[in-house]
Amino acid sequence: MSNPIITVRDLVKNYGNFQAVKGISFEVKEGEIFGLLGPNGAGKSTTLEIIETLRPKTSGQVMVDGFDLDKQPGEIKKVIGVQLQTSGYYPGLNLLQLIELFCGLYNRRMDPMELLEMVNLKDKAKAKVKELSGGQKQRFSVATTLINQPRIIFLDEPTTGLDPQARRSLWELVRNIREKGTTVIITTHYMDEAEYLCDRVAIIDAGKIVALDTPDKLIDDLIARGFERPKEMKLANLEDVFINLTGHSLREG
Repeated sequence: MSNPIITVRDLVKNYGNFQAVKGISFEVKEGEIFGLLGPNGAGKSTTLEIIETLRPKTSGQVMVDGFDLDKQPGEIKKVIGVQLQTSGYYPGLNLLQLIELFCGLYNRRMDPMELLEMVNLKDKAKAKVKELSGGQKQRFSVATTLINQPRIIFLDEPTTGLDPQARRSLWELVRNIREKGTTVIITTHYMDEAEYLCDRVAIIDAGKIVALDTPDKLIDDLIARGFERPKEMKLANLEDVFINLTGHSLREG
């Protein structure tokens, strides 16, 4: 995980007189799960949309898998997968038909059932997206990012609104995707999610990166500065209790 697959240098994005991204720089290493964390309005979504070629930048340089955003945006689109919102799917098509449609759009040959099996949705092949539970919708959304066999996928808050079991199921899916060699960039509001999944995280606030390192290093640095929790931490939390009592397998209606 030593070679950078994404390099961002002095990235700036202005909206009129408002500067949403203020000259940030970072690298994402090939094969890692990289987290972009920040409060609403911090600039993380704008940053990702620029890298994804969905939003123009004001200045700075972005390189993705060796391609320059300014000169080769079309080549970047070929090597990335971007998570879609479930509202963006054709409502009349079932999961199998949607995957076949995307395969045609990407001009890729893929076994739809194999992809559905990878995300534990093989038994839902003939179901429409609206008939899926929240966790199933999110897993299908992640599956669609893999259709063009990307080198990098972007997941924007993929577990928002999911119950604890569905969240952990999606965590394992993300880890499995990385194990197959795909680089994952994820945004999340859940710090436990970032701590569990991410090899490194960048914390963005008010358009600037205020910290970038492994979760363990960031935590150790905070403790070294004398930080103490007001309440002693236990070896498990309430979420662990819930999952232990209700079972580890997904329960989805």
